[in-house]
Amino acid sequence: MNVLVTGANGFVGSRLCQELAARGIAFVGTARNGRDDLVAVSDLALDNDWSHALRNVTDVVHLASRVHVMNETEADPSIAFRRANVDGTINLARQAAETGVKRFVFVSSVKVNGESTTSTPFSELDTPAPQDPYGVSKHEAELALWEVARETGMEVVVVRPPLVYGPGVRANFQNLMRAIHQGIPLPIGSVRNLRSMVGLDNLVDFLIAALTHANAAGHVFLISDGEDVGTAALGRKLAKAMKRRAHLIPVPLFMLRAIGAVTGKTAVIERLTGSLQVDIRLAKQLLDWQPRVSLEQGIEQTVAHFVSTRDTEQ
Repeated sequence: MNVLVTGANGFVGSRLCQELAARGIAFVGTARNGRDDLVAVSDLALDNDWSHALRNVTDVVHLASRVHVMNETEADPSIAFRRANVDGTINLARQAAETGVKRFVFVSSVKVNGESTTSTPFSELDTPAPQDPYGVSKHEAELALWEVARETGMEVVVVRPPLVYGPGVRANFQNLMRAIHQGIPLPIGSVRNLRSMVGLDNLVDFLIAALTHANAAGHVFLISDGEDVGTAALGRKLAKAMKRRAHLIPVPLFMLRAIGAVTGKTAVIERLTGSLQVDIRLAKQLLDWQPRVSLEQGIEQTVAHFVSTRDTEQ
């Protein structure tokens, strides 16, 4: 095997490259800002030439994408998401098929399924229901990839992870750790929800299974750590790993939602208070895959990195 990993300098991509190397699997990494060990690509666009990166490549893991932008500057975000996540993906896939790539693993998102669950976890059989431009673009890319697979015979595997955490995680997970570490009171004590997450090492392990297992081709997979956790429970687990006390204030949910509506943070409040669970039975049964790292271990590793980084900065 010789695997092309796009987005190889990202949170997931850099860890995937480390694990491929550890397992003796040859790879080529690409990134927009090239380094000595990575192939530079100008952009995820319909006209980008991937021939230099695809030379002698047998398989592809496509991680690079346009993700959620906090301070959006695009007049029409849908166009920007479609240009990178749909046009860019299909351009790469068609060039990969032309050069003889056997398997194309596409890292999509649970957002293709939707934003929340009630009594039943999401499964691969659910009708897609993306609700934002990012989720819509990932769904459109999936549909286009299946068409490429039908036309060319190249094997396609789609992986839809939920929230990914691990050493070096940023965004909301990092913000939660920072708040708990600083002893800031958080108004989530009354939240009773359940959310699926996937640790970085578990995701990377599954991506390699998606690359190598004969049964993976032609399937969509939802994955997680196999242990769901509520927002308040997560806060307590993070505090325990830090050997600190979690200050979780029991604010009623209707008040949180009202605050979200007034501040324009409704979506943030829904992510904090709503449930989002995924069913990983297909991955277990079809690929004989099990999460290698437990939720507790993943949290401990993530917190240890966070604390060590803060100590270094100070």
